[in-house]
Amino acid sequence: MFVWFLLLTPQRSQDHEAQPQQRNKSKRKTSEQRVQQQSQAGVKAKHTCDQCGKNFSSKSNLTVHQRIHSGEKPFSCDQCGKAYAHKSTLTIHQRIHSGEKPFSCDQCGKAYAEKSTLTRHQRIHSGEKLFICDECGKAFAQKVNLKTHQLVHSGEKPHTCDECGKSFSQSGTLSLHLLIHRGIKPHRCEQCGKTFTQRSDLTSHMKTHSRTELYHCDHCGKIYKHKQTLTEHLRSHTGHEVCPCDQCDKVFTTYRDLKSHQISHSSERPHKCDTCGKSYKRKYYLILHQRVHEKNVFRCDECGKTFSTSSVLHSHLCLVHSGEKPHTCDECGKSFSQSGTLSLHLLIHRGIKPHRCEQCEKTFTQRSDLTSHMKTHSRTELYHCDHCGKIYKHKQTLTEHLRSHTGHEVCPCDQCDKVFTTYQQLKCHQISHSSERPHKCDTCGKSYKRKYYLILHQRVHEENVF
Repeated sequence: MFVWFLLLTPQRSQDHEAQPQQRNKSKRKTSEQRVQQQSQAGVKAKHTCDQCGKNFSSKSNLTVHQRIHSGEKPFSCDQCGKAYAHKSTLTIHQRIHSGEKPFSCDQCGKAYAEKSTLTRHQRIHSGEKLFICDECGKAFAQKVNLKTHQLVHSGEKPHTCDECGKSFSQSGTLSLHLLIHRGIKPHRCEQCGKTFTQRSDLTSHMKTHSRTELYHCDHCGKIYKHKQTLTEHLRSHTGHEVCPCDQCDKVFTTYRDLKSHQISHSSERPHKCDTCGKSYKRKYYLILHQRVHEKNVFRCDECGKTFSTSSVLHSHLCLVHSGEKPHTCDECGKSFSQSGTLSLHLLIHRGIKPHRCEQCEKTFTQRSDLTSHMKTHSRTELYHCDHCGKIYKHKQTLTEHLRSHTGHEVCPCDQCDKVFTTYQQLKCHQISHSSERPHKCDTCGKSYKRKYYLILHQRVHEENVF
């Protein structure tokens, strides 16, 4: 009996152990069948966003997606407090603080914080250009470069200058343009001290110091530092211009200048003022006109004169009150307060007189001189000197001549021997005798006689300097 019991016990034990294994196998089979049934039923396991209808394979992906709609940003940076919706984005951001750049270029060793940035960089080495322009077929390595290029075809110029109304396709080009109005020339030549608005202009200028090659004119022997200047000079010998106007005798070196000129022949005035109805041929003139209706005008603190733009006020301060003449002629050493005046002066050295009188063929360097000259052909009135009988065509010339008889100047200075023809010039000069410095810097306490000098000084304290 005892033997029989022992023989039965192991069998029962084996049957008892086999039952749980069969149960687990059946459970596993049921789970696999369930997944298979769901896939056959058209993926019923999808998790759908109730706001936009987008489907996700897991609930966790749906939860992350829904942060777009809720604006929830649970992951915050410990160092700057900036928050993000994804932990991975926070991890990338934290590399800014740590300086970590785990992704390195195999070819040049340059390192980046993000893999996507490295991928874009590697296209420089491979020459791969994935982004192609539909208009002209030109290819680019980065999408942002393609978008910038496409503005060429669309003609879109969304960035407009508030000072003069000129438009640009890129914000960076507008920023450079604004430096012209503000008179900022941050790029200085270390060899001669000349300053430039753009670095590219400085780079071109630096070549003039190191260049041994000069450009000679074969016709008259004149020497030029720049090839472009020689090219323009050669036209004075050949008489050849690129773009002649078909409505008058004028010729232009570029199609752009010709197109701008042809507006003068048109009777259309498409740019109309909404306030008074006055219309203009060019948008720029309309923008200048509209400032007449604005309350805010730019007033000179020195003399009270008002101006329509800050750039014109700046030019006025430089020209009249500061006495500063930063633009020097390389030919004769004469200095000017404005670059435009220097450009006109250089025409004298080059012997260029582009403005011709149609009645007597006399030529002039400046258009204003031609305009004054034209009046002599139509004027019947002449100006006589009562002292010596001399006759003058212009009243201003007679006024200057009369001083040779009277010896009288309008405004003599009572503190020195200088005399001035206008009270405004005298008032400006008398500041030099005064010990007062009414214009004080709030930051460092330094004071100046003229407000203009204070404004220039305050740029030293500005945060964004060049």
